Amino acid sequence: MSLMIDVTGLPPERVVFAVSPLAELGHALHVLREPRHHPGLHGWVTATLAGLKPDLADRLCEADFLWTTVISDVFGAFAALPDTGGRPGATLKDELDLLDRLDDEQFVSAALELTCSNYYSPGTASPLRDEAARDRALERAAARGPRGLEFARRTLDDPQGVRVWLRRLFEDCEEAFFADVWRRGALQLAADARHKSEVLRRKGLREALTEVSPAVTLEEDAAGTRIHVDKLTSGRATALDPAAGPGVTLLPTTLGWPHLLVLYAPGWRPAIFYPIGSPEAAGPASLELIERRLEALAHPMRLRMCRWLARSACTTGELAAEHNISAPEASRHIKVLKKAGLITTRRRGRYVLHQLDLTVVARLGSDFLEGVLR
Repeated sequence: MSLMIDVTGLPPERVVFAVSPLAELGHALHVLREPRHHPGLHGWVTATLAGLKPDLADRLCEADFLWTTVISDVFGAFAALPDTGGRPGATLKDELDLLDRLDDEQFVSAALELTCSNYYSPGTASPLRDEAARDRALERAAARGPRGLEFARRTLDDPQGVRVWLRRLFEDCEEAFFADVWRRGALQLAADARHKSEVLRRKGLREALTEVSPAVTLEEDAAGTRIHVDKLTSGRATALDPAAGPGVTLLPTTLGWPHLLVLYAPGWRPAIFYPIGSPEAAGPASLELIERRLEALAHPMRLRMCRWLARSACTTGELAAEHNISAPEASRHIKVLKKAGLITTRRRGRYVLHQLDLTVVARLGSDFLEGVLR
């Protein structure tokens, strides 16, 4: 599974690296709502939440599904407006002005997409104009709870009123905490965008994408040229849609790690929001490698062997004897674990010793690590 953005024949000048105050606000709100995703920011989350006025905290709860699971496309309004050239506004006010320029169809589709819409599927009827689509949207919203249903109903009944309410909410967030966030991070974001723009100019798109993330690559074959984003979801978009203005925009965020987000709604300019300043030195494993590791661990014998290998380095013969299997069978299991990158091997004299790589295992999850060490 992956996301593909068709960039066949796209001129280099149509690829834009830019910074977005509104997108960074979206990431900040997500961190406040889901601090478990961002352990390195717990101190900031605690201090910020403690300083929020009760009224603002309550209003944030009313619309938090816009930034809980992922971040709503309302934070990328520039991508729906061809005349922006793929560039967000310079200030939060400028970007809120862009958000105000979305027509009701665009705004409602983006606002409801995470709770009860499906506007990423071309040809989907609008709940503003189609009664059956409205009923389906409200039915899906009801499954998210009463707050989600109430927000969906308000948005469908009075999109202009919700837009005014949301803009005021974002303005109050700027006054309460986001102005400080932006002041601290804006220079770093601008420097990153300038650097990657220079890499794009001097070395081309492939090298620029390499610096964005190991999960973002350029693929070229007889079928064309595509930006490939390695994610546990599937989707396709084109950077050549004249309705959105040909091009693709890449935007850094200081608050996004470990998320790598892609906006690829039909009729919107594709955009990739990538984290900078990651606390993790190693790049993310490919989904293929993760799948290989999970398949290796799915076998009960290999799982038991991992428990043994977590405690000490063992030879193949020792593993065979401990688990009452033949040496060739133990060797086959070792080969699978080694191919998945789960074990390390070293030689001591005439013996070859195998041991579980706890660093790699920890990246798969602490529950498994605790399980093999219990």
